[in-house]
Amino acid sequence: MATKEQLMAALAAQKEKSQPRGNTQNKSGGDNASYPFWNIDVGTSSTVRFLPDKDPNNTFFWVKREVIRLPFDGVEGGDYPTSKQVSVTVPCVDMWGDACPIMAATRPWWKDSEKEALARLYWKKKSYIFQGFVVASAFSEDNQPENPIRRFVINPSIFEIIEKSLMDPEMEDLPIDYVNGVDFRIHKTKKGDYSNYSTSDWSRKTRSLSETELLSVEQYGLWNLSDYQGKRPDATETDMIKAMFEDSVAGRPFDMESYGKYYRPYGNNNNNDESVSQVNAVAARQAATKAAALAPTPVEESYEEKPHATERTAPAAEPATSAPAASGGSTNAQEILERIKNRTMQR
Repeated sequence: MATKEQLMAALAAQKEKSQPRGNTQNKSGGDNASYPFWNIDVGTSSTVRFLPDKDPNNTFFWVKREVIRLPFDGVEGGDYPTSKQVSVTVPCVDMWGDACPIMAATRPWWKDSEKEALARLYWKKKSYIFQGFVVASAFSEDNQPENPIRRFVINPSIFEIIEKSLMDPEMEDLPIDYVNGVDFRIHKTKKGDYSNYSTSDWSRKTRSLSETELLSVEQYGLWNLSDYQGKRPDATETDMIKAMFEDSVAGRPFDMESYGKYYRPYGNNNNNDESVSQVNAVAARQAATKAAALAPTPVEESYEEKPHATERTAPAAEPATSAPAASGGSTNAQEILERIKNRTMQR
């Protein structure tokens, strides 16, 4: 686990490497592990506790996920041809340090007032994948998973709050520390017609993980967060993404024969990242943009974590190294914590 100083240094280095992007302003692998915090009612909050990444080489306790939504004028070929507007979600290879052909093509558009709206339409959408416990949920879940270690697909507005607080020298310990960490409260309010999470914040008090939580870490193990970024496209697949982008911009239908082996539009095996309403919204924005060079109407992004045609299968939960202690047994939180620390050091 990285120290607070190492994490701050890595965040600062990321800031330096980032470049201005012009005028810019996600069911999980079938295991139901993603906690849908966006379902909480306006004016309520859920409390979560973040945990480290399983990957010891990840300085952060999250991974960034970047995707691009490509709208198409229908589907051509395959078993489900249609003239209805559809959308396909592809990974932006920027997140692996590769050169994204879509970002390369759209960056110059920001300098052209007639193409700026189109650039915004095809700009990458970011989210951040965390894991941890749901300490207190503002709503009841119908299919709560057996493994209490959940994944959280955090939107940029919440991530900004987390990032800024980590750079604050007054936060002495990492919030993921098992003993001196703090919980995070996700507050949902309204800003205009859209949900707003800007009042989310950390708890003012430190809290050690409970014995039950420590036993869960020991029994189930942590998620390897990079498994949920999606599969990294190879050179051939990156060329395919570029070709799909060019077809989308040209207003062509999605070519199922050419691309269907790797990517499927929503409504064809449901391998997409968005709901029907979002698909229609994207298509409407594209039509308006091409017709009148107008900026697309903003819609609230869904951060529900859904499987992609390119996404890895969810890893199976790690087998228990020991059975949970029964109530009143000799196992205590400190012993559990020591076992977890020892196992981490041996990796």
